[in-house]
Amino acid sequence: MAQIKIYGLKSTLNPIKAQLSDVIHSCVVEALKFPVDKRAHRFFLLEADDFYYPAGRSERYIIIEIVMIEGRTVETKKALIYLLFERISQTFGISTTDIEINILEAPKHNWGFRGKTGDEVEINYKIEV
Repeated sequence: MAQIKIYGLKSTLNPIKAQLSDVIHSCVVEALKFPVDKRAHRFFLLEADDFYYPAGRSERYIIIEIVMIEGRTVETKKALIYLLFERISQTFGISTTDIEINILEAPKHNWGFRGKTGDEVEINYKIEV
């Protein structure tokens, strides 16, 4: 289980959000071995006066927050981060300086879906990758 939030300026993200979702999902499928039909992305399209970002970043600055059930190795999480940097930068010409990624993990019992807690649900893909 993973939920992904993408934050950025509306003027930057709106024209590319469908393709960006595809690129992010391809990275998740490859690095985390996710099933292709498991996608939960939410875009937070912000007006310029609602999005303050660090000096040295451009109007293309985006934040990608990934919340997932714990269990992946450090190597797997690093592979995901590097895939995201590479593919987003290559596909959209966004500098890696303008991409920030944060992975947050929670134990299975802290998740609730399909009417159960995550430690009670049978998941049809491997989390320990």
